[in-house]
Amino acid sequence: MKIALAQLNYIIGDFDLNTQKIIDAIRSARKQGADLVVFAELSVCGYAPRDFLEFSEFIDLCESAVQKIMNECKDIACIVGLPTRNPELKGKDLYNSAYFIENQKVKAIVHKALLPTYDVFDEYRYFEPAVNFRCIDFKGQKIALTICEDLWNINDNPMYVICPMDELIKEKPDLMINIAASPFAYNHDEERVSVLGDNARKYKLPLLYVNQVGAQTEIIFDGGSLVFDQAGGLLDELSYFTESIKIYEFAEGEIQGLKPFVHDAQNDIEQIHDALILGIRDYFSKLGFKKAVLGLSGGIDSAVVCALAAEALGAENVMAVLMPSEYSSDHSIQDALDLVKNLGCRHEIIPIKEAAAAFENMMKPAFRDLPFNVAEENIQARSRAVVVMAMSNKFGYVLLNTSNKSECAVGYGTLYGDMAGAIAVIGDVYKTQVYKLAEHINRDHEIIPQNSIIKPPSAELRPGQKDSDSLPEYDILDGVLFQYIELKKSSSEIIALGYEENLVKRVLRMVNIAEFKRFQAAPILRVSPKAFGMGRRLPIVAKYLG
Repeated sequence: MKIALAQLNYIIGDFDLNTQKIIDAIRSARKQGADLVVFAELSVCGYAPRDFLEFSEFIDLCESAVQKIMNECKDIACIVGLPTRNPELKGKDLYNSAYFIENQKVKAIVHKALLPTYDVFDEYRYFEPAVNFRCIDFKGQKIALTICEDLWNINDNPMYVICPMDELIKEKPDLMINIAASPFAYNHDEERVSVLGDNARKYKLPLLYVNQVGAQTEIIFDGGSLVFDQAGGLLDELSYFTESIKIYEFAEGEIQGLKPFVHDAQNDIEQIHDALILGIRDYFSKLGFKKAVLGLSGGIDSAVVCALAAEALGAENVMAVLMPSEYSSDHSIQDALDLVKNLGCRHEIIPIKEAAAAFENMMKPAFRDLPFNVAEENIQARSRAVVVMAMSNKFGYVLLNTSNKSECAVGYGTLYGDMAGAIAVIGDVYKTQVYKLAEHINRDHEIIPQNSIIKPPSAELRPGQKDSDSLPEYDILDGVLFQYIELKKSSSEIIALGYEENLVKRVLRMVNIAEFKRFQAAPILRVSPKAFGMGRRLPIVAKYLG
C-alpha cells in the first residue's frame, strides 16, 4: 500500500482554494501510484475557523467541498479533515472529524476525542468529543486513524482521562495515521518528534503523521510531517515552512525502504526567522495585500522588521518612513538610510517636529506651566502614527508594528502611537532575541548596519534618552519575563533564582498593569510557547501580581 502525505497551506474559509489544492494533490498522488493520500486536520475549511463554525452555511460549504473531493477519489482513497454535524441533540452541535473516502464514497468517519482548550486552542467551545473508536479497513490492513491531540495524552501528567489509541489498539491495527494542525513554536518540533515517537514505541506500530503548513493571522504552522517505524524510530520528515507531498510504501507491517533519520533541528533563531517570513508572507497574500509600510527609526527593532518584510514581500513592496523629531540623532537617520540602501526598499523622510510642536502649542493652555513629561513624549509617538497611517490610507500600504516582546510585556510603548499596526512582526521576540535575529540576517553580509546593533536602545523622545533609564538592562529583564510569562513562575520563585527582589516585583507589576495596552494591540505573530494574544488570557482589572 502506497500512502501519500500531503502537507499543504490552506486559507480559512476559502473553500474553492482549499478544495482545489486537495484535488490537485489527489491527482498528483494518483499519477505517482499512491493508494491513499492523507490531508491535515480541518483541511477542508482551514484551521482554526473559530466562530465561523457557528454559521450553518459554513458547515454546508464544508459538505459541498467534500462532495467535489469525493468525486476525485477514483482508484485512490483519501483522508480529509472537516467539521461535521452531531446528529444527537445532547452535546455540542459539531465534531472535529476525518472522512475516509474510497471509491467516491465516505467509507468511515472518525471524530476527534481529545479537544484542547489551552493556550491558542479552544476546541471544546465548538466540538463534541468522540467516545467510540473503530479502526478503518483498507486493502487488507487496519488503520488506526486519530486527529492531532488524540496522540498527545502520553506523558507522565496526562491532561485527559481517556486515550483513543488504548481503545483502537484492541482491534489490532497494522498502522497508525494522525492528521494534525500543530502550531509552530521554536521548541515544538523536538517535542513533537518525541511525543509521536513515544506513541509508535508504546503501541509497536508504524506511524504516519501529517501536519499543515502556513500562517493563519498570528498562528503559524510549520509542517514537518513525520514518519516513524514500529520501534519509535524516526524514518523521515517533510520540509518545514513549505508545502510538500511525499509517498511512502507500507507492506508486511513496515514502512519500506527507509533508514533511520536524524531530525533536522534548526536552532531557535533560524526557526524564528523562517516562521516570521512565512507569517508576514501569508498575512499579506491571504488578505490580498502586497505592500507594507513601517516607521524606520535607525534602531534595531524597526531595522529587523524592515529586513524581514523585504525578504518576505520583496524590497520593492516595502515603504520605510523616517520620521525624525527634534531629539533624533544624526546617526539614527544615517543608520536608517544605510539600511534602506542595503535592502533596496523605498523610503520617505517626513520630519514630525512641526506636527509635534503644533500639538504642544494646542495643548499649552490646558497643560498650563506643567513640566515636560511623558505627555509630550507620547505626542511625538502619536504624530508618527498619524504619518504612517496616512501613508497607509493614501497608498494602500499595510502598517507593520515593530514593538518587541520585552516592550509589549512591560508596556514600554505608546498606545495609538508606536503600538499601531495591522500585524506585530516581532511582538513575540524578546529584545535579546532581536539582536540574535539581526546577526542571523547579517550572516552572509551586512544588511542591518552594525551601528543599529551596537548602540544603546533609545526611543529618542527626549534629550539623551535610553531604554535603560526606564527599564532594567534587557538581558536581566528578559530573564525575569521568560520566567514569568513562559514558565509561569511567581515572584517568590523568580527571586529564589537570584534576581533582586525589588526589580522582580517592579517588572511583574509593569507586566500586569500593561494588560489594557496589549488588549488593544495588533495581532502578534506567535513563535514562542506562550505569546501575548489569544494564547495568554488575563483579566485587565485584577490585583494578583504573581
